[in-house]
Amino acid sequence: MSRTLVLAEALIARPSVTPEDGGCQQLLGERLAKLGFELESIQSGPADFRVTNLWAMRRSTRADARTLVFAGHTDVVPTGPLAQWTSPPFTPTHRGGKLYGRGACDMKTSLAAFVVAIEEFLAAEPAPKLNLALLLTSDEEGPGVDGTVIVCNQLAARGERLDYCIVGEPTAVERTGDMIKNGRRGTMSGRLTVKGIQGHIAYPHLARNPVHSLAPALAELVAINTAGAWDGGNAHFQPTSWQISNFHAGTGASNVIPGHAVVDFNFRFSTQSSPESLQRRVREVLDKHGLDYELQWTVGGLPFLTPAGELVAAVQQAIRDETAIETELSTSGGTSDARFIAKVCKQVVELGPVNASIHKIDEHIAVADIETLKNIYRRAIAALDALQ
Repeated sequence: MSRTLVLAEALIARPSVTPEDGGCQQLLGERLAKLGFELESIQSGPADFRVTNLWAMRRSTRADARTLVFAGHTDVVPTGPLAQWTSPPFTPTHRGGKLYGRGACDMKTSLAAFVVAIEEFLAAEPAPKLNLALLLTSDEEGPGVDGTVIVCNQLAARGERLDYCIVGEPTAVERTGDMIKNGRRGTMSGRLTVKGIQGHIAYPHLARNPVHSLAPALAELVAINTAGAWDGGNAHFQPTSWQISNFHAGTGASNVIPGHAVVDFNFRFSTQSSPESLQRRVREVLDKHGLDYELQWTVGGLPFLTPAGELVAAVQQAIRDETAIETELSTSGGTSDARFIAKVCKQVVELGPVNASIHKIDEHIAVADIETLKNIYRRAIAALDALQ
């Protein structure tokens, strides 16, 4: 068994459902400390949702050294019904050339590959020109308010410069290396409360049904989305998308007109739109239909893009040399902690294993992909170090 596989299994065996870390960061930190990394543990969050973060840094002797960061999370999503797992989720298990366990793909194998890649690189190049760092959190699968964003804010406050970052999120579609994310769409959620007047359903003239009032406005918003008319996207981003996630109205009785209706929705938006422009357009539609409403907004992250440059080129070449794949650059999918890192680091990409089984029962990764991923990371480090 490879050293990467052994470490991945050790991490999977540690239950770490968000916000728990399960000792994963301590295990990784001990390996990094032996390589000369300085470790800083940053705790955040309330007592009943305590988050563990790790910032590990190994500085070059060069005063002008650039910094390459590997970033990821040690927390995993809940297992779901244990009876539906073929093998226990926190017992690393091999079947048919695959490693099964919660976090096998998202993203404990990436973490193991980070560390072993660094170990192998430093064995070959004990005096690198680059600063090397790891940023780990146990709050990526949770609310995300006490994890990576906290560390990034602290690094920014003390003037720490980050030049390149590779986030180990599972990005591949069919083969490791076939897709990397060089950007992500923004995310913004809204909660719309439309006010009516509750009453007896047999006497509608004495009430005002908020669902009936909302329906024409909702139809117009759906039509805008169906036509892709929020914006047209651009060469790097799909058009902005708007989706309803929840709709609540009524008391549960069949003879009562509801007094209010609540709609939860979300935008995934491109760089062609801003939170302000989207909020304005929604309000224009609601006001046009004369609704009595309240609207609350939550901006979860802004879109970012890492254009062609040193990091993208280094990662593309590393994938090409290791797999002969010409990787696809993409900004599709959901959000990740890269949205926080992009605020303090100009060049950020996400690169990890095949994402087909993430968050599923019997999550797994092909064993053959584990060394491939580690080797890609190691090649990327070497390529960036050679540029300095």
